Amino acid sequence: MQDITQTLEINYDYILSRINDRYTDAVMDHYEPFGMLTLTIKKESITDMIVFLKEDEILRFEFLTSLCGIHMPDNKGNELGVIYHLHSFIHNIRLRIKSFTTIENLEFPTVTPQFLCANWMERETFDFYGIIFKGHPDLRRILNMDEMDYFPMRKEYPLQDATRADKEDKYFGR
Repeated sequence: MQDITQTLEINYDYILSRINDRYTDAVMDHYEPFGMLTLTIKKESITDMIVFLKEDEILRFEFLTSLCGIHMPDNKGNELGVIYHLHSFIHNIRLRIKSFTTIENLEFPTVTPQFLCANWMERETFDFYGIIFKGHPDLRRILNMDEMDYFPMRKEYPLQDATRADKEDKYFGR
């Protein structure tokens, strides 16, 4: 008997149709920047969709390549987000999933039960962005000091000191 994964042509259209068949209203947007299918989904659907993508007998996205945070302060209502990169080794295809939330509601579900490597990635995202992963087994700072009361990767501070005189344009020939 021939394996079904060997006979199917797995491409982004097939993956998207398979996800849309199962999750009719979870996908808010999709596009392909730099040739990688990118989905923007509701954060309530993250755990269920990642379990589906990993355990589906055809898709088999069994590797979490990376998980990171993002802060876009100008995007009101969706300032903070989490980005997941999944890889299907059997099909050699990658998928990016993004999900966003407000600055006031920083909770995302953990994916540590599905991918053990998410443990450290979620801790790092918490440490730098303040995103709380509900259900995480040991959510605490990983690189910064425990006494820090801010999150250094958030764009909440000016990039340079406006009082510095040596940053004037006349010193740079402008």
